[in-house]
Amino acid sequence: MKTPAAQALSRPLTLGGLTLPNRVAMAPMTRAFSPGGVPGEDVAAYYARRAAGGAGLVITEGAYVDHPVSGQHDRVSRMYGDDALAGWARVVEAVHGHGGLIFPQLQHVGMARKPGEPPDPGTPAIGPSGVPMHDAGEGRTMSQRDIDQVVTAFAEAAATAERLGFDGVELHGAHGYLIDQFLWPGTNHRTDAYGGDLRSRTRFAAEVVTAVRRAVSPGFPVVVRFSQWKMTDYDARIADDPEQLGVILGALADAGADAFHASTRRYWEPAFAGSDLNLAGWAKKLTGKPALSVGSVGLDTEFTANPAQARKTGIEGLLDRLEADEFDMIAVGRSLLADPSWTAKILAGREGEIVPFPPAALGALH
Repeated sequence: MKTPAAQALSRPLTLGGLTLPNRVAMAPMTRAFSPGGVPGEDVAAYYARRAAGGAGLVITEGAYVDHPVSGQHDRVSRMYGDDALAGWARVVEAVHGHGGLIFPQLQHVGMARKPGEPPDPGTPAIGPSGVPMHDAGEGRTMSQRDIDQVVTAFAEAAATAERLGFDGVELHGAHGYLIDQFLWPGTNHRTDAYGGDLRSRTRFAAEVVTAVRRAVSPGFPVVVRFSQWKMTDYDARIADDPEQLGVILGALADAGADAFHASTRRYWEPAFAGSDLNLAGWAKKLTGKPALSVGSVGLDTEFTANPAQARKTGIEGLLDRLEADEFDMIAVGRSLLADPSWTAKILAGREGEIVPFPPAALGALH
């Protein structure tokens, strides 16, 4: 007899032309264990352990696309350069060796980049309007040429990922990074076709999705991650109500997105007044596309709280939401950092064996 967790989480899920074996994904988490942007054997083993532990999908940390100021760290992975691509090929092989499926998350940080950061310390950050994110320095407003170059960089990175054997891609459009900076009026002050009203602010994101969709095979899944909150502003919103969110996500669905990954700090919180639906629930309702939820799964505090205070909690509420088809998949972060076999233990009803989340897990590649 199946456990309640297995009944809710063991169902297959189709994204694009790909069928996932269950409803648990490893959430993308920046770990910074790739010197020079090159993922090594330790990174391959790290992701492979989560596949071996039962996760239906592994989503990697954000990998920088091939653009001079796409990144801000020389130990975060990149999706360009012979050494980095050889490293990613080993990661894919390791995950597939355990029967797993893996998507890279493709990223450009935009105005989150600070002056002097690698890989090109002398080049200023770029963004929709050159508006800095919190304590980041001033940057440069993107020209049409800049926009076209970045759109092309995302498309080429996606095509490269498919060539390396990845099973799909996720585009990082959340947390105040470049795609999100175009969506948010706090950082998008443009008066041309990429700014002003909500539909115009969505144009850049839609062009990225369109270019990626054209660069990969028809059945190759393209997921877009989005959020309301930014790393520098937890109260920020790209949409004040479901109607506004529908404009954004509808444009991205029309551009070719197969699914949406709604990033929240606590998956159980309603997205808008008057409804219990969380952000992923609204994404599914508004677009009809599969939706992934995320946020403090199995823990009682969000990531930004003191990690020493995070304690294990049950997931009964999560299972109820999945059984009700509010959303389709749950991404798990810190719980999977602490215990690579979290998925298998949850599905088998062995919650008592789950390793608690220790703060030290953030500083090690376990």
